[in-house]
Amino acid sequence: MRLAAAGLASAGTSGEWRPDMDDAIQYASQRHGVIAFAVRTPTRSWGWHSAETLPSASVLKAMLLVAYLDLPSVRGRALRPADRALLAPMIRRSDNACAGRVLGIVGPAHVHAVADRAGMRRFRLVTGIWGLSRIDAADQARYFFRIDALTTPRHRAYALHLLNTIVPSQRWGIARVRPPGWRLYFKGGWGSGTGWVDHQVALLTRGDERISVAILTFHDGSHPYGEETLRGIALRLLSGLDSADAVS
Repeated sequence: MRLAAAGLASAGTSGEWRPDMDDAIQYASQRHGVIAFAVRTPTRSWGWHSAETLPSASVLKAMLLVAYLDLPSVRGRALRPADRALLAPMIRRSDNACAGRVLGIVGPAHVHAVADRAGMRRFRLVTGIWGLSRIDAADQARYFFRIDALTTPRHRAYALHLLNTIVPSQRWGIARVRPPGWRLYFKGGWGSGTGWVDHQVALLTRGDERISVAILTFHDGSHPYGEETLRGIALRLLSGLDSADAVS
């Protein structure tokens, strides 16, 4: 078993919240497939296999969203019906055709610019089949932790609204175990329900507090199995968050 952490925190004082990494790792070690995850708070980060790159599937769409809203032709004006007709289906119900159109509009340079601004270290875009782009849990947790700040201010509320209103049929995994009192903004990827990949990347906020979580899985065997893996890991990582006095 390998525990890899970026800036792994030392033992904190009593009452400090931290993810239950031991329980999450023990659970993940008993599940099928390749599994990686990372958690980030304002001052600390944790990870397991978090630098291992895996196919992005639809998680890439959260990067396409920010890249589109930051286009010089978009960021300084009100969004038009045509903009919303591309972005809302791409995020809320994970429409692949809309994602392909958005990638064609923004181009690779703008996607790489998002990755650079987010401080991603191992991201690799594949333009031919964008779902084969390479991501890792540490980079995605870093990205989602600052996704609002990385979004152009004029369209920030709209982007967060989309990530908060994923359609009910896709609100599995972490959405089933969201701690009370915390708002959830997330995007998933699931390889068309084949079990090829099942990913979720999320930002949780409570007032000014925030936590990001990235859980990536590969070769689950089936989508229901992958859903349960995501739920089980998220449940353990977020244990105690609802009752935490503060998160630092």
